[in-house]
Amino acid sequence: MDALSDVLQAVRLTGGVFLDGRFTAPWCVSAHTAPEDCRPLLADPVQIIAYHYVVAGRMQVWLDGGEPLEVGAGEAVLLPRNDPHLVGSAPTIRPIRADDLVVPGADGGLAQIIHGGGGAATHIVCGFLGSDEHNNPLLETLPRLLKVDLVQAGSGEWIESSLRFAIHGLRDGKIGTSTIMSRLSELMFVEAVRSYAATLPPGRRGWLAGVRDPAVGRALALLHGKLNHPWTAEDLAREVALSRSAFADRFINLVGVPPGRYLISWRMQVAKDKLRAGRQSIAQIAYDVGYEAEAAFTRAFKRECGMPPAAWRKQARG
Repeated sequence: MDALSDVLQAVRLTGGVFLDGRFTAPWCVSAHTAPEDCRPLLADPVQIIAYHYVVAGRMQVWLDGGEPLEVGAGEAVLLPRNDPHLVGSAPTIRPIRADDLVVPGADGGLAQIIHGGGGAATHIVCGFLGSDEHNNPLLETLPRLLKVDLVQAGSGEWIESSLRFAIHGLRDGKIGTSTIMSRLSELMFVEAVRSYAATLPPGRRGWLAGVRDPAVGRALALLHGKLNHPWTAEDLAREVALSRSAFADRFINLVGVPPGRYLISWRMQVAKDKLRAGRQSIAQIAYDVGYEAEAAFTRAFKRECGMPPAAWRKQARG
């Protein structure tokens, strides 16, 4: 598994499909993925990545005020911030709300939309990737619209063929296909991010620039995957087979901050998510994010956030 896949696994995304769309030109619908579309795989996702995969035909996707993006068979378009958007054969057609066209699936099959003017046909499936993290560092680095050609992208060809196979099972309500679709959605997202990362200029800095570097990407995966481990720069350098100074220099150059500073920042972000959720004690949260003593966590949290965790939780709830 490469560094990007490691990091994506560490930030915990769960995917699935909820709609089968059959359209004929001219057509245009307004769409936005709601939390209820993600059930039962995710009961209450904090962040949602919407996607549309074109099985056959062509379509255009655009955001309010933006230029249309052409998407053809074997391609998928993802919306990392789940922006409301328009999908159709052309941007000049008056849109209809997708929710007003949905017909529930029978016997456990996919919900369906059949709509259009009888012209050229387009078949799409609509899905999601969800996260229970309030601030996923990856999602903040991606553009609002992200297209991937699954036939051309790396291992995308077998993902594309597997998607087509799974879609038939979902349409027929076959047991177990939803689990397969969840995994395929995650793999498709990996391909989309990998393709986007490959287009970044060499001098680009930031989280995604770090992820695509084998050593820094592996370190980021370790930090996210084992947040309560007492990581030091020496430990991380040893794990990625670099000297401490070489590793620290590479991490700072790509991510923009030292590894220790990044770890503290991410621990506090995860702690905020847990405090906001309100289901754990402060002592348990402290342990989960890498502090053996509640007092040490409280000092670190106050230093980073300006107030103790108990006060921050009360304010967030208010």
